[in-house]
Amino acid sequence: MNPDLPIRGRFARMGRGAAWCAAVFALGVALSPWAAMAAEGKDAKPAAEAADKKSDGDLPPLPADKTIKQSVRVGGRTVSYEATVGTITVRNDKGKKIADVVYTSYMVPGNDPHRPVTFAFNGGPGASSVYLNMGAIGPKRIQFGVDGDAPSDAAVTKDNPNTWLDMSDLVFIDPVGTGFSRSLEDDEQTKKDFYSTEADIKYLSRVVYDWLVKHGRLRAPKYVMGESYGGYRAPRIGYELQTRMGVGVNGLVMVSPYLDPAAIGDGDALSPLPWMINLPSMTAAHLENQGKLTPAAMADVETYVRTQFVTDFLAGRSDPGAIGRMVQKVSAYTGLDPAVVSRLDGRVDIGTYLREIHRNEKKIGSVYDSNVTAFDPFPGSADRQSGDPILEALLAPTTSAMVDFVTREVGWKTDAHYEALSYAVNKAWDRGNADDKPVADLRKAIGNDPNMKVLIVHGYNDLSCPFFTSRLIIDQMPTFGQQQRVKLAVYPGGHMFYSRSGSAESFKADAAALYNSSK
Repeated sequence: MNPDLPIRGRFARMGRGAAWCAAVFALGVALSPWAAMAAEGKDAKPAAEAADKKSDGDLPPLPADKTIKQSVRVGGRTVSYEATVGTITVRNDKGKKIADVVYTSYMVPGNDPHRPVTFAFNGGPGASSVYLNMGAIGPKRIQFGVDGDAPSDAAVTKDNPNTWLDMSDLVFIDPVGTGFSRSLEDDEQTKKDFYSTEADIKYLSRVVYDWLVKHGRLRAPKYVMGESYGGYRAPRIGYELQTRMGVGVNGLVMVSPYLDPAAIGDGDALSPLPWMINLPSMTAAHLENQGKLTPAAMADVETYVRTQFVTDFLAGRSDPGAIGRMVQKVSAYTGLDPAVVSRLDGRVDIGTYLREIHRNEKKIGSVYDSNVTAFDPFPGSADRQSGDPILEALLAPTTSAMVDFVTREVGWKTDAHYEALSYAVNKAWDRGNADDKPVADLRKAIGNDPNMKVLIVHGYNDLSCPFFTSRLIIDQMPTFGQQQRVKLAVYPGGHMFYSRSGSAESFKADAAALYNSSK
C-alpha cells in the first residue's frame, strides 16, 4: 500500500482526522538540494559545525553494505538474485557528508548491460519504500491492505508470484527520515535540505545517479516508479535526471499518484473539481459491494461528472431543480441515504462518506479503500475519532517483516528504529505551493524524449488519490503521441490495489508491456 501521507491536506482541512496520503498529500539551477546552505554565507559555518557534532557524537556509523543470495519462484521458474542492503552518502556542495540514504536492492547476477533497473519510491511524505517492496513488486511479500488485516498478523513473507524481478533489477530507496535513512544535520538544516518538495527531488535524483555510478549501471534501461506522493516524485525525478543529472529515463510508473495538488484541494468554493474527482471512486465502492463493478458501469458515472454534474453544480440555486437532480444522482451512485446527501446539497465530502456508508454496521471505511473497514471505537460520536483501518493494520506487520529481513536474513545489523511511516517527517514537510509541477514536468519529460513511456495506475476505490484525477490530466495533455506513450490503467481495489492477486497480475502485465515496448 502506500500509506502515503498525502491524504491529508484536504482531509486535514476538512477536520476529518489524521489520515496521511493520499498519500494525502503533499528547478533550481543547482544540482544539489543543499545549495541553500552555501547561500547563507557566514551562517553556514555554525550549521556545519552542528552537523559535525551531531554525526560525530550522537550517531554511530551504519553497517557496510551487505549482500546475500536468494531465489524466488516466478511464472513456474526459479529466479536467483542478490539482495543487498546498502547506503548512498549525501554530501553538500562543500563535499561534507550530511546524510545516509539506505536502499534495498534485488539484482539478478550476470552483468547484462541491457537488463533494466527500476528505482522505487513510496510517498507520505514520510513513508519508507517497504510498501512497494514487500507489498507490490519485490521478490517477497507480506499480505496487507485488505479487509480483516490486523496489527498482530504474522510478519512472515512469502514468494511474490507477481514480482517484477524477472523483468528488471529493483532498487527501493528510503528518503531521509524514513526506513533507516538519516540526516546528519541539525533539525533546522535537515528541514531545509531534505524536508521540502524541491530539495526532496534534487537530492533523491542525485541518489539515483550515485547508485548507477556505484554499481556501473549507467548503460542500463532505467525506470522510475513512485506510489502516492512517490507518484508526485516520479515525473519530477525523471525530468531532473534528464535535464540536471544527465541520465535518460526509459519509463515512468506512477502508482495511485498524487499528481495535481491544486486540483484536489477544496480551498476554492467555486470549483467542482474535487467533487468530480471523488464521486467515481465512491461509486466504484458501491458497485463493488453490489457485485456490479465493470468498466461500462464506471463509464456511466464518469460521463455524468463531466456533463450534468458540472452543469448542475455551477447552476446552484439559479436553477431550482439543479440541487435536487444532484441529490438524486449522487445518492444513487454512492448508495448513501438521500437525506444525508440532501443536507450536503449533493456535495459529499470524503470524511462524511467514509462514516456514513458503514454507519449501520458501526464500522468505518479506509480512505485508501472504502470497502476495507474496522469497527468504530466511538460509534456514538458525532465526529470520527479513530485512525485509518488500513494504515493502522499494516504498520506493525510491515515494519516487523522488513526489520527481520534486513537484520536477520541479510545480516545488516543496526540498533536504529526502522521508520516505516514517519509522522515527524510529514509534520515538518514544507509542501511549497499547491501547483501542477508533477504534470508540468511529466509533459516536459515526454516532450524531451520521444522514446519515454509512462504507465499510471490506480485502484477504483481509492479516495486518497482518486483515479479520476489522472483520467482528467491525461485527457488534457497535448497530442504529441501521448495516446501510445501515456497509459492509464484502473484495477479493482484501492490505493494498494496490488494487495489483490488479480489486480497485481494485471498490473504486472501492463508493466511488462511498457518495459517490452521500451526495448
